[in-house]
Amino acid sequence: MKQIRNVVGALLLGANFCACGNVENKVAPAIPADPEIEANIQQWLERMTLEEKIGQMCEITIDVVTDFGASKEKGFTLSTAMLDTVIGKYKIGSLLNVPLSVAQEKEKWAEAIKIIQDVSMKEIGIPCIYGVDQIHGTTYTLGGTMFPQGVNMGATFNRELTRKGAEVSAYETKASCIPWTYAPVVDLGRDPRWSRMWENYGEDCYVNAEMGKAAVSGFQGNDPNHIGAYNVAACMKHYMGYGVPVSGKDRTPSSISRSDMREKHFAPFLAAVRNGALSVMVNSGVDNGLPFHANREFLTEWLKEDLNWDGMVVTDWADINNLCTRDHIAATKKEAIKIAINAGIDMSMVPYEVSFCTYLKELVEEGEVPMSRIDDAVARVLRLKYRLGLFDNPYWDIRKYDKFGSKEFADIALQAAEESEVLLKNEGEVLPIVKGKRILLTGPNANSMRCLNGGWSYSWQGHLADECAGAYNTIYESLCNKYGKENVIYEPGVTYASYKNDNWWEENTPEIGKAVAAASRADVIVACIGENSYCETPGNLTDLTLSENQRNLVKALAKTGKPIVLVLNEGRPRLINDIEPLAQGVINVMLPSNYGGDALANLMAGDANFSAKLPFTYPKYINALATYDYKPCENLGQMGGNYNYDSVMDVQWPFGYGLSYTTYKYSNLRADKALFSADDEIVVTVDVTNTGKVAGKEAVLLFSKDLVASSTPDNIRLRNFEKIALNPGETKTVKMIINGSDLAFVGYDGKWRLEAGDFKLKCGDQWVDLKCAETKVWETPNK
Repeated sequence: MKQIRNVVGALLLGANFCACGNVENKVAPAIPADPEIEANIQQWLERMTLEEKIGQMCEITIDVVTDFGASKEKGFTLSTAMLDTVIGKYKIGSLLNVPLSVAQEKEKWAEAIKIIQDVSMKEIGIPCIYGVDQIHGTTYTLGGTMFPQGVNMGATFNRELTRKGAEVSAYETKASCIPWTYAPVVDLGRDPRWSRMWENYGEDCYVNAEMGKAAVSGFQGNDPNHIGAYNVAACMKHYMGYGVPVSGKDRTPSSISRSDMREKHFAPFLAAVRNGALSVMVNSGVDNGLPFHANREFLTEWLKEDLNWDGMVVTDWADINNLCTRDHIAATKKEAIKIAINAGIDMSMVPYEVSFCTYLKELVEEGEVPMSRIDDAVARVLRLKYRLGLFDNPYWDIRKYDKFGSKEFADIALQAAEESEVLLKNEGEVLPIVKGKRILLTGPNANSMRCLNGGWSYSWQGHLADECAGAYNTIYESLCNKYGKENVIYEPGVTYASYKNDNWWEENTPEIGKAVAAASRADVIVACIGENSYCETPGNLTDLTLSENQRNLVKALAKTGKPIVLVLNEGRPRLINDIEPLAQGVINVMLPSNYGGDALANLMAGDANFSAKLPFTYPKYINALATYDYKPCENLGQMGGNYNYDSVMDVQWPFGYGLSYTTYKYSNLRADKALFSADDEIVVTVDVTNTGKVAGKEAVLLFSKDLVASSTPDNIRLRNFEKIALNPGETKTVKMIINGSDLAFVGYDGKWRLEAGDFKLKCGDQWVDLKCAETKVWETPNK
């Protein structure tokens, strides 16, 4: 075993796994260096002790410095003694997480962080950097503005809304004296079984890249070297390939090809880093046998060297220890630290102990971790703090943030929710529901803020949302406000066992008969079904099919003959193939957060129009999970001859699908050149007409198809999108630009390739032909 570990260690430390080989770094810096910042960093490195440097690389959870006894009486209270130990003795450079595991008032945040910073500046002279998971708005500050979860923002296909949402989140995070947020999440949600599918922008790498870029701009502003008073540092996560575990369960191994890793999973991080992202959090999982936290190729070569990026890499929760305790590529925690730091980790989210500091010091003194690696990591930590201006302003007066929780911000969140809820079915124009009709509102999700918000909402699992979000409206409350309480009959039929229960999936004994009886008094049935909130590993499941109780509820209601509208309120697409035919209308609201109920009421009444499209493929069968960019052999009719090969792509709803109260006609799809090369810019235009009777917004999606390639091409790929507004009868010409190099792919040899041959572009029902004039192969790892 010792010999095996030594071999693995040698590979991790020194081997070059890159398929394209090491190339001389000729790319411009991802973020131009600021000479003053770099000079300050150098001065610090020259005078800091080894202990002080290692402390800067360590991140501890706020629980370690919390006085839980005093907190029971006074609310969240810091422990002076533990602060003296953590910061005074061990020189810890970062704290994270939400106190007492629940959102706090912004004043309480500011009070605590001022105390932390005063201690840090006194003991070290270097400010602490505090980080939180504000992944869909101001998730951990009471009274802040919550936005729809990432999967909803992907469904908007609206970059500007995503940017605005991040801008609001940054403002309100800064109003809590917090400078760093662990967002945006740009994992690819390509397996609907995965419990974190709702955190990112969907299954497509281009959508995640574009929304990730927009979010970085909203969080950080326009100058990554000088983050403004109303901005925070972004942290892209989880680097990378997190969303496709082979088992479908969180934090279990993936098996991603090198071409898919480079072409798809790396793409959002590449785009965000080029857009100035200041930090990256690492995927907790294992790919092809090697944990990401131990993968020098990915952490150092792909991210830092190939992109010439000087940002900071932070681990996820306890993931260096996991190299020893879970993944067994290290015999001890000390060996795990050696592997991870040498691979390229800059800061360890430990998060409960300080042994990291002791072990890392020993490793440096023993020559197992070079001092150059320590100095590089510490420089990256200090650089982030300087870019945030924390040396000059470790904390600030939060009274100037007078827009916190404002109607201005609420209006943006409401718009985001309206543009994120997807109309999937509307037979017989069951929607909109006119005023005066009596509605039976049923299902376990009909009267719950927890269900609307999902995880990372006031608490990790979102289970405290109903007591924290009382100022906002559940679906029931929103429909009562819209239609009048006398016209909304609430009889859930199925309920979750407890809105505060950790076992999110548990349901009480159903009372379906009560709902069926109530249907006799209604004109239309609105069944709110789906999932309770969950987050990360606790959200793992063994069956993607919607619960039997909920499906039985819909089946029983269908026998009444009353029209049914299904409202799907869920973090991932639960299988409903047996009940979908029973409904005349289907709306997938996913996780629209605090304004999701109001948005749904507006949309159901026709006071707003649907414009969202699915950012993922909604599966129909458990053994037929797919993404839109499948390979051609996955969708073939029966083959002739003795061998009857058959493979059919049978899904409930495809990627990019979404209906509206109006209709759109596409015409005159044109490209400004029929023959192109890698260096060409291709200007594509298409006319879109609102052919219906109401105003609407349309997400115009541009796809490409490579007809023949040396590696089997994807069926089709999204290359651009634009969201436009159209009045009835109005036509707009939509212009989208793609580069010839955008149509390249990563071949079996790991190199980017654009090959001569035929392509097609698709927009709506329109197609246009293109031809690539010459083959180009990139010898550098990134185009």
